[in-house]
Amino acid sequence: MNIRELSLYKHLATSLHFGKTSQACNITPSGLTRAIQRLENEIDQQLFYRDNRSVSLTPAGKIFYRYADDVLKRWEELNNELSKNSELSGELSVYGSVTAMMSILPDILSRFRNRFPQVTVNIHTGDAAKALEKVQQGEVDLTIAALPDNLPENLDFIRILRTPLICIGSSQYGDMIHTEKGAIDWTRTPLILAKSGLSRTRLDTCTWLKQRSITPNIYAQVGGNEAIIAMVSMGCGIGVIPELVLEKSSLKERISVLPGSPDLGYFTVGVCTRAKNRQRPTVKHFWDVASQIGSEASIPSFE
Repeated sequence: MNIRELSLYKHLATSLHFGKTSQACNITPSGLTRAIQRLENEIDQQLFYRDNRSVSLTPAGKIFYRYADDVLKRWEELNNELSKNSELSGELSVYGSVTAMMSILPDILSRFRNRFPQVTVNIHTGDAAKALEKVQQGEVDLTIAALPDNLPENLDFIRILRTPLICIGSSQYGDMIHTEKGAIDWTRTPLILAKSGLSRTRLDTCTWLKQRSITPNIYAQVGGNEAIIAMVSMGCGIGVIPELVLEKSSLKERISVLPGSPDLGYFTVGVCTRAKNRQRPTVKHFWDVASQIGSEASIPSFE
């Protein structure tokens, strides 16, 4: 196996789409298929389940991903070590929700690209609740994420901004909110919850609810804060999200912030990576830029 084949494999393991990888890596689909087959023959293991509709990693493929990722990162480190007098080059992968990418990444990326234009930065978006998992498993180099109440020891975090958790309802369908003595009746008002993540944890363990022995009326559990806003805007229920997400939402004109909601504190949002990743030159310099922005507080704080 060679570096080119490992690079093709890593991209395909992330995209899970032969067409997208062949186009991004400038190789024909048949050439990509042959490269993957050579790897599979060399290790005598099937790396992908594939049919006409989908591509997914086999158990062996998940193990091999960690190997390929480690080799490619070491190769990058070697090239940078041998070319200390040359311009920094290589690749970085960054994961975050759409809101995180819109609010935090542009300032960091603008400075980083101005200093290191030869570094390719690959952006991946998805559910914010999966951000720490992505970086812990080595699927990406860095994430834009909310700081958990207990940060794992192997992760480092740069604080960029704080944003409060707020309770929202539809500005058009206010009649679906039930009240009792002027306050929200949580036992009758439908609630849209995140399936996982810090906002779900905060709400599940909220002293405000526990002290009142309230069992909320859960209407739906969805993936991502943007999905909560969408369902709330349609009058399906109320929800709890970071204020920053609402500020960046195209649906914010259809949303109202509800008074008398529980105090769930703040999210601290920033950049996160595995501690050992910071030894890599590309990650180190991205980290330095993010640290500078965090210390300057150039991104507005929602305190």
